[in-house]
Amino acid sequence: MSLSSILPAPMQPVWDRDEERARARPQATALVLTSPTAPPYGQRKGWVPRTLQDFGDGGAFPEIHVAQYPLNMGREGKESTSNALAVQLDAQGKIKYDVLARQGHSKDKVIYSKLTDLLPAEVVAEDDPTLDRPQEDEIQETTEKTRQALERLTHTKIAAAMPVRCAEKTAPAQYIRYTPSQQGSSFNSGAKQRVIRMVEAQRDPIEPPKFKINKKIPRGPPSPPAPVMHSPTRKVTVKEQKEWKIPPCISNWKNAKGYTIPLDKRLAADGRGLQQVHINENFAKLAEALYIADRKAREAVEMRAQLEKKLAQKEKEKKEEHLRQLAQKAREERAGIRTQAAAADKDEEARERDQLRYERHKERQRERNISRAAPDKRSKLQRDRERDISEQIALGMPAKNISNGEVQFDQRLFNTTKGMDSGYADDEAYNVYDKPWREAGTLGAHIYRPSKNVDKDVYGDDLDKLIKTNRFVPDKEFSGTDRTTAARSGPVQFEKDEEDPFGLDQFLTQAKRASKRPRDERAERDKRKRRD
Repeated sequence: MSLSSILPAPMQPVWDRDEERARARPQATALVLTSPTAPPYGQRKGWVPRTLQDFGDGGAFPEIHVAQYPLNMGREGKESTSNALAVQLDAQGKIKYDVLARQGHSKDKVIYSKLTDLLPAEVVAEDDPTLDRPQEDEIQETTEKTRQALERLTHTKIAAAMPVRCAEKTAPAQYIRYTPSQQGSSFNSGAKQRVIRMVEAQRDPIEPPKFKINKKIPRGPPSPPAPVMHSPTRKVTVKEQKEWKIPPCISNWKNAKGYTIPLDKRLAADGRGLQQVHINENFAKLAEALYIADRKAREAVEMRAQLEKKLAQKEKEKKEEHLRQLAQKAREERAGIRTQAAAADKDEEARERDQLRYERHKERQRERNISRAAPDKRSKLQRDRERDISEQIALGMPAKNISNGEVQFDQRLFNTTKGMDSGYADDEAYNVYDKPWREAGTLGAHIYRPSKNVDKDVYGDDLDKLIKTNRFVPDKEFSGTDRTTAARSGPVQFEKDEEDPFGLDQFLTQAKRASKRPRDERAERDKRKRRD
C-alpha cells in the first residue's frame, strides 16, 4: 500500500505547469538513450570530454588532466575580428560605397558621397507641393518641440549650478493587473487577480554616483570627409616627371653620403645671389640717437665744470672776505675801537653770568627752606648728598642720586690699613667681608618688623603692643631654655660647641702613635743584623 492510497483525496484541485507539459510531451519509446553521458567514476581512463553534452550541465572532471571548458567557461571567443563590411547594392544594382563613410554614424545623418549629391537642385515649378509653406499645426508642433528641448537644456544647467538640488519629481503611479499562474484558495489569498501599483523609487539628490563617471570614453566618429571626384588616370609625360623631380638637400654642415659638390654649385644652392642687400632704417635712427646723446653729454659735462668753477671762485672770495674782516678787527682792537662784533661777544658773556647768578640764587633759597623746615636735617643732607656707592656701602647707608658732577669723600675712608698693604690672611680663613653691610639692629628691625603703612590694615596702629604680647606660650619648655634672657631682635644665632664633633682629630692622633705591626718589626730586626 502506498501513502497516497491511505491519505484522503485533496479538497482543492492542484495544477502544476511542469506536470501539464510532461503530459503534453510525447512519451519516448526508445530503449537506449541517444544523449552521450560520461562513464561512471573509476572507468574514465582514456575518455576526454569534448562537447558540452559530455559535462552534463556539470563541472570539469578533476581526474582527467586536460583543458576542459564546461559550459564554455574560460574558452576564448572565436568571433571574427575583421572590420570588413558586407557588400550592399542599391536599387540600380550598383555597389553602395557610401557604407564606408556611413560607418559609425547614425542612420539619420545626411552624408554626401555621390556625384548626384554635388549637382545643383532641380528647379521645379512654382506650384510644386514641396515649395508650399508648412501648415500652422506643423509650425506649432515644431515650435513646441524646440521649446521643450531648450527648456530641458537650461533646466539641467541651472540645476547643476545651484548649491542645493531639489529632489526630482517622480513619474505618476502605474496600475498593473496581475493574474498569478497558481490558482486556488491556498494561493494569493484565494484571489484570481491582483492590481499592482508601481511607483518610481525616490532618488536622493545628494547621493554620490554608484558608477564611475570620470572614465574617458572614445570620441565619436568625425564628420565624413568631403567627396573627392578623381578624373580618369592618364600617363605622365617626361616633362612632368622632370618638373616633379626634387633635387636632394645639400647641407653646409653634414655630408653623410660623401657627395663631392663644387663650390659654385654650393653657393648657387645657398641662394645668396638671389638676396638683395637691404639696410634697415633703424640703423640710421640709432646713429642719430647716439650722436645726440653724445652731444648732450658733452654739454652737461661742460656745464658742470663751469658750475664747479663758479662755486670754487665764490668759496675763495668768501675766505678772502673772512681774512679781511679778521685783519680789520685786529687793527681796530690795536687802535682801541670797539666794534659791533665785540659788543655782541660782551653781551653773550653778560647773559652767561646772569644765568649763573640765577642758578646760585635758587640753590641758596632751597637751602634756606630746608634749614627753616628741619634744622637738624640740613647738615646731614648737605654731608650725605654726593657720596659714592662704595662709600655708602662702607658707611652702611643706601645710595643716593647724584645731583651734580662733583663727588665728595668721607674722611673716615682715608688713612685706614685695610687694603693690599695690610697683608694676606690664612688660606683657610673666610674673611672676604670684614663687617656686615648693615648693622644687626637695623637689619633685624627691617626684616622681622612689618612696615607701618603697608600692614596697617592687618596689624593695626599699636604694633609694639602686639609684639610684646605672649599669646603663644608653650606648656612645657625644652631642656636648657632660658626665658629670662632678653628677646632677640635679629635672626637666630648658634654657638659652636666643639671643634671636632666626629672625633676625627683624636682618631688620627692615635693612629700616628700606634706601634708597628709584627711583620714590620721582624723585617726591621733582619736589617739590623745585616748591618752588624
